[in-house]
Amino acid sequence: MSNYQVADLKVTIAKRTLLASVVAVGFAQTVLFAILAPLGREIGLVEMQIGAIISASSLTVFLASPMWGRTSDVWGRRKVILIGLFGYSLGTAFFAGVFQAALIGLLAPFAAFIALTIARVSNATVMAAVMPASNAYMADITDVANRTKGIGALGAATNIGAMLGPAVGGMLATITLLTPLYFSVLLTFGSACVALYTLPNITLPKVKTKPPRLKYTDPRILPFVIVGIFMFMGFAIVQQTIAFRFQDILKLSGAETAQAVGMSMMLAAAASLFVQMVVIPRADVRPFILLKMAMPLLIVAFVIMALGDTQFSLTGAMILQGFGMGLAGPGFMAGASLAVSAEEQGAVAGVAGSCPPLGFTIGPLLGTFLYSIEPTYPYWFAFVIYVCLFIFTLMAKEGRKPSA
Repeated sequence: MSNYQVADLKVTIAKRTLLASVVAVGFAQTVLFAILAPLGREIGLVEMQIGAIISASSLTVFLASPMWGRTSDVWGRRKVILIGLFGYSLGTAFFAGVFQAALIGLLAPFAAFIALTIARVSNATVMAAVMPASNAYMADITDVANRTKGIGALGAATNIGAMLGPAVGGMLATITLLTPLYFSVLLTFGSACVALYTLPNITLPKVKTKPPRLKYTDPRILPFVIVGIFMFMGFAIVQQTIAFRFQDILKLSGAETAQAVGMSMMLAAAASLFVQMVVIPRADVRPFILLKMAMPLLIVAFVIMALGDTQFSLTGAMILQGFGMGLAGPGFMAGASLAVSAEEQGAVAGVAGSCPPLGFTIGPLLGTFLYSIEPTYPYWFAFVIYVCLFIFTLMAKEGRKPSA
């Protein structure tokens, strides 16, 4: 076997292992969103407390992601990915254990809220390593021409996990509401073990002892940063409140809510997967164009969420949101990656990777607060945000492109 064949084989193994790991992480994340609202109510937490748990962990990911992105430039992508995967599985086990203690009466609601917040923040500190290192890894093994497709493949892998998570989680929730969490622990731990033995080290284009720092205000990536933060804030508002919407409108129990929300999230993820596996590979458009195409779809989805009062309408809105995010996610990540040089891929992955958690820091608290006032307010607020983003994408210019 020639050296070129060996190199191609390493890249193929790297892609498959990387994508499988991201599937597991997508599964674990989506399971939590499907069960957290009914599970939190089960132990006596109010909407704002449930939102605060997600916000605290998202703030942690926001602060830690740039650090992990730069660290992957020095330690290597593989080591940082493994830290994230093993840390995610162990942290989720701790998080589930706290919920278990609250369910059997060992923790009062407020004590459970404090313990859950600490557990989730601890988990998020190492969990933040996975996505920036994975995006930087994919950037390392793809050229400029195929960068959008490579990032889109990561998005597709996330959505495969997000599609399986609600479906499997909904079925497991009929046993107990915590069963999906324990299953996600086994899945992420198993993927970490597989990655430990099969994910190869990839030599970076250039290795520096001190990786470059990339500011959020860097004009090359600033348009993507602005879009990313507000886009994911609106998305987080929906993700954190939609289970309350299903439960309250349809008068469902906790397990029924997990099943209904799980099915809608599964269909939304399937829509994103279709876009990322079928539409994007065939579309020869720039990343910013993908964002412009996504915004109108998302705007319509929020209107339906605000006005809909049946399971069919709410599920349809989630599917439409899935189509929109399937376009917007790869457009955001690939656009930021293509705007900088090869030596800055770890740094830009950390910066871009911190935009979703910043949005998820603000979104859940804001969404649950608005929901406690009036159940339709979160979706009208997200509608306004995305109208503004649509106008911004029409007016903004992409940052300069590096040479191929």
